[in-house]
Formats: sequence, structure tokens, C-alpha cells
Amino acid sequence: MRLDKFLKISRIIKRRTLAKEVCDSGRAKVNERLAKPGTDVKPGDILDLDFGAKRIKVEILDTPENVRANQAKEIYKVLEEIRIIQ
Repeated sequence: MRLDKFLKISRIIKRRTLAKEVCDSGRAKVNERLAKPGTDVKPGDILDLDFGAKRIKVEILDTPENVRANQAKEIYKVLEEIRIIQ
């Protein structure tokens, strides 16, 4: 599954266009490598994101095509979350 689509269906980032912007600006890494919006992600991958005043590190558990809103948090596990105070 594409990274930008995963970010949207997991509700980590609400809109796919915003997910694409985060990836294009170099603020997304998959397994410690810079990632583009089309980077393929699979279960077991570690995702690092810097967006807004937040830094988050998650492990991808599943990559289904569609997810209900109340089940979105079940497809990833938060490993680390840091709020950046400016």
C-alpha cells in the first residue's frame, strides 16, 4: 500500500493531500529511510513522521484497503509520540 494512502486510512493524517505534502517535504521516514508518497509500506514497517508540533513513531500492523473510523487505530501501534513546544 502507498504511504500517503496508509496515512489517510489510518487517520494519522486526515487528508491524503496533506499526507502527500508531509512526505514530499522530507518529514516522513519508513524504516529509517526518507519516504515519498508512493513508498510501499507493509506490516512490520516502522514509520517516523514530523508534522506540525508533533513527532510520532509507529509500527504498521496491517494494511487493509478500507477501515472504519473506529477501527483505524488497530492497524498501527504508537511506539513514540513527542509534542514539540515552540
